[in-house]
Amino acid sequence: MTARIRAAFPLASAFALIATPLAAQDAAEPMQAKDLITMPRLGSPTVSPDGTMAVYSVTTTDAETLDRSGQLFVRSLTDKNAQPIALDLAGGAASFAGDGWLYYLAEGHHGGATQVWRAQIAADGTVLNGSQVTDIARGVGGYSISANGEKVAIWTDIARTCTQLSCDDSAKPYAPGPGEGRLFDGSGGFYRHWDQWETPGTYSRVFTADLAEAMSSDAFTPVDGAIGAGGPQGDTPTKPFGGGEDVAWAPDGSGVYFVAREGGASEPYSTNLDIWWSDLSGEAPVNLTDANEALDALPTPSPNGQYLAYVAMARPTYEADRQVIMLRDLESGVTTALTKDFDRSFYTLAWTPDSRWIVATAQDVLDTPAFRIDPRTGAVERIDLMAGNEAHIGNVTPLAGGDVLFTRDSIGAPSEMFLSKDWGMAEPLTQVATPTIGKFAPVVVERFSFAGANGDTVWGQITKLEGREGKMPAILYVHGGPQGSFNDGWSSRWNPRVVASQGYAVISVDFHGSTGYGQEFTDSINRDWGGKPLEDLKLGLAAALERDTQIDGSRACAMGASYGGYMMNWIAGNWPDRFDCLVQHDGLFDMRSFYYTTEELWFPKWDFGGSYAENSELYERWNPVNYVENWKTPMLVVAGERDFRVPYTQGLASFTALQERQIPSQLLVFENENHWVLGAKNSLQWHNTVFDWLDRWLKPDE
Repeated sequence: MTARIRAAFPLASAFALIATPLAAQDAAEPMQAKDLITMPRLGSPTVSPDGTMAVYSVTTTDAETLDRSGQLFVRSLTDKNAQPIALDLAGGAASFAGDGWLYYLAEGHHGGATQVWRAQIAADGTVLNGSQVTDIARGVGGYSISANGEKVAIWTDIARTCTQLSCDDSAKPYAPGPGEGRLFDGSGGFYRHWDQWETPGTYSRVFTADLAEAMSSDAFTPVDGAIGAGGPQGDTPTKPFGGGEDVAWAPDGSGVYFVAREGGASEPYSTNLDIWWSDLSGEAPVNLTDANEALDALPTPSPNGQYLAYVAMARPTYEADRQVIMLRDLESGVTTALTKDFDRSFYTLAWTPDSRWIVATAQDVLDTPAFRIDPRTGAVERIDLMAGNEAHIGNVTPLAGGDVLFTRDSIGAPSEMFLSKDWGMAEPLTQVATPTIGKFAPVVVERFSFAGANGDTVWGQITKLEGREGKMPAILYVHGGPQGSFNDGWSSRWNPRVVASQGYAVISVDFHGSTGYGQEFTDSINRDWGGKPLEDLKLGLAAALERDTQIDGSRACAMGASYGGYMMNWIAGNWPDRFDCLVQHDGLFDMRSFYYTTEELWFPKWDFGGSYAENSELYERWNPVNYVENWKTPMLVVAGERDFRVPYTQGLASFTALQERQIPSQLLVFENENHWVLGAKNSLQWHNTVFDWLDRWLKPDE
């Protein structure tokens, strides 16, 4: 690795982190599922142009009804002793613009559709001159304000044939009413994606207007131009997960950079996202990254207008390739692979206000720290922002003078906002969840490493209640992706702390294929789904049991979702005598039927060396259904009916196999959930069902 601001990450065999406030009392009760679900959640902060205050949202969940609501707060950045003040604003998705106004989304004057609003905010919480900015009949899905505050970009779902927001696009290829059929053409590409059925010809599209005229729909111009003129025919922001990071104004407001992937028949097979430039004329935009057939994303212009930074992958159709920071000189057009020699993948980008540095985040072993990159040389330095482990750094906002505002969370505690002065150690600015989490019994998280498959170093973590006496049953956590990580970060879904709080030792292993260890390690799972990863899990569990004799390996269950769910099905047939129970959530059961029913086909085609027809032998080599005769372990199966990534019928098939073999089993199906369980009530049921299942097999005497 290149030089860092602090010493290199310690590669010691293990070290411990007390993840909750040391003031927590020994008699404190362990955290329960409802505590996790009702924990206050900090949103992304936005900073005023003068750097004196930050506005952020806090989402709370009613303990009785489980209804969620949001509240905006303002917090001074110049007075470290200042208290956050609630703003009298009924809105969300707030952001400051260069004109000093706070913009946000809220219901329009006449109700119904969401619109852009703005108000002036004082450090004492005073809200003045609140006014509606847009009046778009179809509503606003998101927005971005130019740095000078003179223009607005909004995005909304609309037919590609429309050149005005007032366009009547009701005459769609189909407009089914309740119970009516949908008709799709085979040349149309996605017919369903993530958790939504597609509407052919309709996309999320970006329109711009002068802010002073934005109350008129006719004032808006599309950045993708007229259909057939050469612009993209696809979603901006990209779906299903794209957001404001896909749209960036030029610093002088002269145009917009935006990300799009071409729709149509090739879309389910393509990872080719491109960055386009629109001069706001309504003419066709220019594709700035047309030469690269892989992903280009995160357009981030320097404040002085000299450069455009973005991230790019090199290998088309591979969604987990390394994201290298690219730097384009906007005058000459020369583009440089700035971090080509740094073997980590960057996921966020931000410039310092003086355009001197790029500050970016990337996974590194079990942390997600921030890095400072020199745009002149490409030198990468890891910034030491926190005492102890960085854990998960996010929402990085560089300020003047080397100050950095960011959020930080860990396995032990949810996200809070911090401020670093002059690149130094940060101090907390908020206590959104800290008082709540401090009431519960603390956990300790231990990191460890061991020799995994091929003798490679593999990392893992053990999470358990601090100070608990006696033996603890083991829970083996298997992450999804598969190119992912159970790194040191808070989660509202697969949360190690809340599982450990039930009296279990949670063991997570970043097996071959995980991210944060270099691209070669990530690539190593390709065409080897059931090989090295399973060997790592076996060796990792053994290493954890040897390291911590308090863990009772004779009482053990394993659980995982997505690829982790696949691994539960694979373990059931290829490691059938090890566990007392399994929890399989949205797991792949039959690789042939999965290939023909999932939507983003670039994923299996890459990981299995082609389509099922092209390489069926490899699909069948790692196909859990081929080992059902070995199944004997009790299994809880969870599925969401709106999951189009791993269709819920995969879960039904595995449950049928369990029933047929008379293996103790349960099936939990959510009608209105996708690949994740997001609803508060559903999440509570999920957790309580999982905990009951674990207790049934690991704590029978209780």
